[in-house]
Amino acid sequence: MRHAPIPSRLFRHNRDRLRHLLPPHALAAVNANDVLPANADGTLVPVPNSDLFHLTGIEQEESILLIAPDAFDEKQREILFLREPNEHLKVWEGRKLSRDEAQKISGIERVEWLSAFPGLFHQLMCECEQVFLNSNEHRRAVVAVETRDARFVRETQRAYPLHQYHRLARLMHRLRVEKSEDEIELIRRACEITHQGFRRVLRKTRPGVNECEIEAEFAHEFIRNRARFAYPPIVASGPNNCVLHYLQNDQPCRRGDLLLLDVGASYANYNADMTRTIPVGGRFSKRQREVYASVLYVLRTMIQTAVPGVLHRDWQRQADALMTEELLKLGVLKPSEVRRQTPEKPACKKYFMHGLGHPLGLDVHDVGFMNEPFAHGWVLTVEPGIYLPEEGFGVRLENDILVTEAGPIDLMADIPIEAGEIEDLMSR
Repeated sequence: MRHAPIPSRLFRHNRDRLRHLLPPHALAAVNANDVLPANADGTLVPVPNSDLFHLTGIEQEESILLIAPDAFDEKQREILFLREPNEHLKVWEGRKLSRDEAQKISGIERVEWLSAFPGLFHQLMCECEQVFLNSNEHRRAVVAVETRDARFVRETQRAYPLHQYHRLARLMHRLRVEKSEDEIELIRRACEITHQGFRRVLRKTRPGVNECEIEAEFAHEFIRNRARFAYPPIVASGPNNCVLHYLQNDQPCRRGDLLLLDVGASYANYNADMTRTIPVGGRFSKRQREVYASVLYVLRTMIQTAVPGVLHRDWQRQADALMTEELLKLGVLKPSEVRRQTPEKPACKKYFMHGLGHPLGLDVHDVGFMNEPFAHGWVLTVEPGIYLPEEGFGVRLENDILVTEAGPIDLMADIPIEAGEIEDLMSR
């Protein structure tokens, strides 16, 4: 693992929380993600399964976790299965985890090789009455390829058709959306690394630099801090500001243009998600500064309204109403357009077409029930934007916040965001 060791108490705590949600005589199974093919004989870099990592801290391919809180044999109540190390794997792929190493990382006492899985799984299936199997139930997921979890579900239900099966994802979403102190510290570290990358970019941005060079500056800072990109970075200059998921990052940055940076570091699989918009030449134009001020006002106002008990739907509607007022002040919207708007189609959506924010954690668009009120321990992004393709630029700003009973905490409060501060730092 690239990151520093994480205390196993985090993963023990997460498993304890899951056990309390399972009904009597239940068995839960969690699989690692597949290693996906690329071209020819290549494979993509493995991506740890977020649920497996949340419960074990294990990032190794083909791993399986079984939790059976009421198993007759106490030694079968929590078992982790791993690939068995051998000389061939050591030569071609590198070291694999030993039992002792996996125990230290996860806090799980019983670690077995995968060869023992069929027999032990059969024993536990014969004892249990209810089986919780996993799947990707993110509401925006497009699952076009059969996953390792899907194959496991299909094979298990074929072999044991008379059991009662349940969706583990419903429980994992409830657990993962509420972050523990240890998880919050890891997200803070990802935010700190993102901050360092942004300050580096402020020193390097100037007319003539290419978007890909800016991306490289972030990569330098992330990698040297044992992190990686949380998602493909958006480095969008000029009219590219208005492409929400711009990924080319290959155009020259020109004086007078804005540079939109939607970039976050991932540290120990926990993610940051930051957006800043800066002037390529070091100074905002009057018009750019006006739009920037409106977006910053909406950002700061909506951060303060992210408190326990608020529904995401109502939070978004409040942001839309606030943004509509700002767009009227800017002369972008006309009063007649606002009068014609409907609750389903707010007038502001022509210029602020995306959501205000989303849960953040082990996934950038993290799991959670968005039809339930915000609660203490949620981590959310807040990311308003105004996009004016007819004027050749857009502005988006984004910070990550922690929802608490005492009020929201801005996890990116130290990252420069005031227009004057940005200009001052760039002038140095």
